[in-house]
Amino acid sequence: MNVLLSIKPKHADAIMRGDKLFEFRRVPFAERDVETVYLYSTAPVKKVVGLFRVGKVVEDRPRSLWRKFRHVAGLSESEFFSYFRDSDVGYAIEVKRARRLSCPIDPFNVVPGFVPPQSFRYVARPKAGGRDGSPCAKGHSSHEARTDITWSRHAVSLSSSG
Repeated sequence: MNVLLSIKPKHADAIMRGDKLFEFRRVPFAERDVETVYLYSTAPVKKVVGLFRVGKVVEDRPRSLWRKFRHVAGLSESEFFSYFRDSDVGYAIEVKRARRLSCPIDPFNVVPGFVPPQSFRYVARPKAGGRDGSPCAKGHSSHEARTDITWSRHAVSLSSSG
């Protein structure tokens, strides 16, 4: 199982730089077998810019999560507690093997009717490649093209609610 996660650009960048080793959420993934998270960087970027493998998921009170993970949170204490304001419980999703896509995906161009998820959406595994004729696939070495991902309307339904 995979997830498309809406995330602010500065947090997506921090994940891919290795500064943010846990992503925090107020709502857990209902599906327990989520393996890969694809990062949809919100406005002004509006593209799928990277991905990571899910490690452990820790459920706890926000204050306890901050105590445990503040050194790898990738955000300030005020940002953290502002996000968890009025929340009794939070979830820390461990980031493993994060990587930036050499060619970000514009889902508005490849998925008819794409609607960004409010928080996250379950998605099928995208096909590997970068060989869809997109401008991104051109000018990259064959190795870069193989390590990128692309979506087609057959591989992923990103327009459904979630």
